[in-house]
Amino acid sequence: MTREPPLELTFLGSGNAFVGDRYWSAFILNGRYLFDAPPTLLAHLHKLRIPTLDIAAVFISHFHADHFFGLPFLFLDYEQVSARVEDLTIVGPPGTQRVAEEISQLGFPGLTRGRQPYHRRYVEVADGDEGTAAGLPFRAVGVEQSSHNDLECLGYRVNAGGRVLSYTGDTVMCDGVRELARGADALVIDCSCWQEPCEHHISFDEIRRFRQEVPLETMFVITHLEAGRPDINVEGIIVAEDFETMRL
Repeated sequence: MTREPPLELTFLGSGNAFVGDRYWSAFILNGRYLFDAPPTLLAHLHKLRIPTLDIAAVFISHFHADHFFGLPFLFLDYEQVSARVEDLTIVGPPGTQRVAEEISQLGFPGLTRGRQPYHRRYVEVADGDEGTAAGLPFRAVGVEQSSHNDLECLGYRVNAGGRVLSYTGDTVMCDGVRELARGADALVIDCSCWQEPCEHHISFDEIRRFRQEVPLETMFVITHLEAGRPDINVEGIIVAEDFETMRL
């Protein structure tokens, strides 16, 4: 019987926007697919000796700076250092192309206006949209941040060689999170607070209760964490750590 390949997750950071003893959260799937792009993106790729050219696609969950402001540095590397020639796919909510190009032009004037040997292929999606990014099939799932009703936030469900990985992005507990968990091999889930209440995000106590609703075949990987590392001791939950690679 053929064994399905593992899901390999490399975390460039595992912290929330307030960055206590962790860096901003982001991870790479199977060495090719980047989920969110924090300001520390380029430095942490270099620290882990991951070539920037290995990134085939970027999935952006929403436009908060800790998830998005690394893109100009990546584009700068492609122009000035790595000389990228293969197209880069960037998947994100409506407005991704405009916002990404504007902040890149603001941060590095002229960066987005010259002729370049590669193309940035923007794929703007909403809840329920499906597609393929650099060979990776995906589905976008709408999630909620309660205080930001004008901010479209997405999670993603991807199929990597028959294994299903879901990522919530930033969210409160909602129907979108339940949809992402359903039938997934692994769920990378926002856990911004160790204790309730957790305004605009999910607390560990909520995840502990949610864990009881979802079969153990779905491994929970909690990220976007505040400072501290309590002993959680719950079957089926892994705590992400900065610069860690896990195989599931």
